[in-house]
Amino acid sequence: MGDKIEIRVRYAEIDKMGYVYYSKYLEYFEMGRTEFIRKRGKNYKEIEAEGFLLPVLEVWTKYMQPARYDDLLTIETEISSMGKASVKFHYFVKNGNGETLAEGMTKHALINKDGKIVPFPEEIHKKLLTP
Repeated sequence: MGDKIEIRVRYAEIDKMGYVYYSKYLEYFEMGRTEFIRKRGKNYKEIEAEGFLLPVLEVWTKYMQPARYDDLLTIETEISSMGKASVKFHYFVKNGNGETLAEGMTKHALINKDGKIVPFPEEIHKKLLTP
């Protein structure tokens, strides 16, 4: 079980059918990932200040049920695997009844300011894996 955040679906996030637009789930994943990292004593801003970036290399999403305007959603985020220079996050978007509406994965590489893939510094690696 991963870290959880709650969000409420805004009107601007729904499509003509009244469902959360499919691409918004990637934003939800980012929100979950950002808070997951922050909870471990590091945030994106600090990682970038140290000269590193975490671009997305891969992404997938499986949609099971729609979310609608004003629904309270829980975004659950966990690390599913971590290599020397990459990390995979897994996400579950759940409704108020705990039903999974969507799940997804993003894979990121750690790169330096020159755009070269580099190994995670020990401190960042340790913090990401610490619950």
